[in-house]
Amino acid sequence: MAGQAVLSVLREDGVVQGQEPEIAPDTLLHAYRTMVLTRHLDERAMRLQRAGRIGFTVPNKGVEAVQIGSAAALRSSDWIFPSYRDFGMALYHGVPVEQMLHGMFCNGLDNSRGRQMPVHYSFADPIRFVSISSPIGTHIPQAVGAARAAQQRGEDTAFLTSFGDGGTSSLGFHSGLVFAGVWKSPVIFLCQNNGWAISCPADKQTGSDGFAVKGEGYGVPGVQVDGNDFLAMYSAVRTAVARARSGGGPTLIEAITMRMGGHSSSDDPTKYVPAAMLESWAKKDPIVRFEKYLRRRGLLDDAQAQAALAAAEAQVAAAVEAAEKAPLPATETIFSDVYAEVPPSLRKQGRDYFEMMSRHGEAAAGDGAFPL
Repeated sequence: MAGQAVLSVLREDGVVQGQEPEIAPDTLLHAYRTMVLTRHLDERAMRLQRAGRIGFTVPNKGVEAVQIGSAAALRSSDWIFPSYRDFGMALYHGVPVEQMLHGMFCNGLDNSRGRQMPVHYSFADPIRFVSISSPIGTHIPQAVGAARAAQQRGEDTAFLTSFGDGGTSSLGFHSGLVFAGVWKSPVIFLCQNNGWAISCPADKQTGSDGFAVKGEGYGVPGVQVDGNDFLAMYSAVRTAVARARSGGGPTLIEAITMRMGGHSSSDDPTKYVPAAMLESWAKKDPIVRFEKYLRRRGLLDDAQAQAALAAAEAQVAAAVEAAEKAPLPATETIFSDVYAEVPPSLRKQGRDYFEMMSRHGEAAAGDGAFPL
């Protein structure tokens, strides 16, 4: 695999240079709008965090083609075991922006009732988007296990698990590849090689020739892809998905890209990312490249591009307003979300807890009464 060519379809000026996949115009435009929406949501989330209105976020700028190109190749009935830098995958498949903002504000309308970190989403509908986990690589063997279950049931479901280049140094990555290679499970391993595992550069993390090659020892074929090329990402994942559905087994995809922000809102990338490197990658902006392609095909003009941005701004603004006004999680959910039938011991603890809160003027369980 040494010296393997990187799969690319679009030049930086939007000209097709490789095998162009057949994608319906409506799908291309939906992908473009989702990329614009992802970028705007990302920027707004960073401003919210800096203003102290949310506690944490994870920058997505620069990796939109990886996420949305991959998501476009999946059915809504497929499963995604995401990393925390995958806003676009959920948005592409119709998860409302408002629901994602509830997760950022950790309010009472959040699916996890505010018990996860901000941006650690999970959705059962309209896409099977499994809860993001902060511990690096732990979700990778989970994806393989879920894929094995579907395989044993005779389903043709595909499972995509996404992780950064740093995730390839985790035990979960290697365990997942071992079992997927042996079982020929229908898993797509998506390594987003964005150049840095927090502040550790890729060339300090591995001695191999890239990350796709790591699948060879486990019987998992690998491919390197231009991660800033929407069409290349779609092509690579579509091929891997078809292979998975047909019983051909897993694929390891290395998407070569660059995160144009910090590892998280707690990180300062100016301390370790050379300015010249950022300037170089800024010229490869995935949204700009995809927009140039759409314009060349006559699918996008100035008015449509402006409309996409205005729609994204309106959606995010409305979602922020709704999420900020939403109530905090009711205290009773500490108990009611855990058991279908609350054990007597917990019922007593709940009553004692609410009586204490009431004495201190802090009762906040729905109407103030312990409801169990």
